[in-house]
Amino acid sequence: MQARSGSTEQLRALVEVFSYRALSSPRTAWTLLAEPVDPLVEEERLTYRRGYHLLAETVIVAGISAGELPQQNVQLSAAAVIGAVGEALLGPLSPVGARTDPEPVVESITALCLRAVGARST
Repeated sequence: MQARSGSTEQLRALVEVFSYRALSSPRTAWTLLAEPVDPLVEEERLTYRRGYHLLAETVIVAGISAGELPQQNVQLSAAAVIGAVGEALLGPLSPVGARTDPEPVVESITALCLRAVGARST
């Protein structure tokens, strides 16, 4: 993978890594993101998701500061990006199956997330 710079490319990398990890180990991803669990495990799961959310926030803020992204509610946008990836890959409405080719799926989710925060096409 080539080095990426700029907020759009950083957000692209975040979504791609999150997505490919989830698709490469769907059972683990389901456990980390969606499986019904007791409150103590849910607390740990939330810690895991907060890491991705904080990273998305940081990238979006940098993009706004650099003029790469439009002004927006950063916390809401970051939550929407992370939520979109999880729901699209693992949620009850997900069209992704165990035998789905991951590359077009990841490309589609990445494009959706970039458009959602107002990133210009690259």
